[in-house]
Amino acid sequence: MATPSNAWEDNAGGDVTLGGKRLGFYVDKECILCSVCSDAAPKNFRMSDDEDHDICFKQPTNEEELAQCYEALENCPVEAIGDDFWKK
Repeated sequence: MATPSNAWEDNAGGDVTLGGKRLGFYVDKECILCSVCSDAAPKNFRMSDDEDHDICFKQPTNEEELAQCYEALENCPVEAIGDDFWKK
């Protein structure tokens, strides 16, 4: 399970309230750069500039993006995606 204290610093950070829930997606340092997240939620996840891990570059802004982010979270093979609020 992803932990905010292990999150990559280049994640978007912050939080959003959607569906009555306060959340903030991030990728932690367990990421193996498999690109499952960027395939599932391309409007929110991408490869880092260093090209050695994926990041959440934008928090979801609508229900469709939220569903895609949860699909990414659920399909991450190393559980490197979290949705608990965190700050940079």
